[in-house]
Amino acid sequence: MRRILLSNDDGYLAQGLATLAAALAGSGEIIVVAPDRDRSAASNSLTLTRPLRATRAANGFHVVDGTPTDCVHLAITGLLDAEPDMVISGINHGANLGDDVLYSGTVAAAMEGRHLGLPAVAVSLASRTPTHFDAAGEVICMLLPRFVNGGWPSDTILNVNVPDRPFAEIAGFAITRLGHRHKAEPVIAAADPQGRPIYWVGPAGAAQDAGPGTDFHAIENGLVSITPIHTDLTRHSLIEPMRAWLAEWL
Repeated sequence: MRRILLSNDDGYLAQGLATLAAALAGSGEIIVVAPDRDRSAASNSLTLTRPLRATRAANGFHVVDGTPTDCVHLAITGLLDAEPDMVISGINHGANLGDDVLYSGTVAAAMEGRHLGLPAVAVSLASRTPTHFDAAGEVICMLLPRFVNGGWPSDTILNVNVPDRPFAEIAGFAITRLGHRHKAEPVIAAADPQGRPIYWVGPAGAAQDAGPGTDFHAIENGLVSITPIHTDLTRHSLIEPMRAWLAEWL
């Protein structure tokens, strides 16, 4: 039986996580290891300055007092009795489009699974006020056999964004690239009760590179966006030009 590890960044009580676990219940053994609270935008951070605690919640989920990356790392490297076969992270409460993937704890949880040798998928419901989690669950159930047998390169994860509408109203599926946003809005300055300055990180910028072929464009047109993400951050096309550049001044 396939063993599927689920995690997220919205916390173990999130509706999206519960919906995903229920949707996949007939697809294999479902193990959930998730943060004890909302850890959105935690990115790929690991907790190295203190020990982590893992407990079991009333719903059967494993709960970790750490980041999404901590959760997946613990699950694969010793928390569980047996290693899972794949990792699915989500269903995130909100989109992870374009530059969002740099900060997303949802995407980071999938990346950690991939770094540790497992096929991995991140799934998000693309709305500021997400409603149709069941549609996203149905999308993942439909795509799961294809994910497992896709034969993707070992340095690739799939980033799936689902439009927030009933499944019957989803217009189709698109293979996309990441778009780009304008730079983030300015920080919001305020003061604490003692009058000391504090700052809230400003909202993400609006879509900038959002034309046909991008994940932004797919969601705008009611399509499920599936983006292959390369976890090797090397800009390979610059290796040889930079060797020549280096040789000029050595």
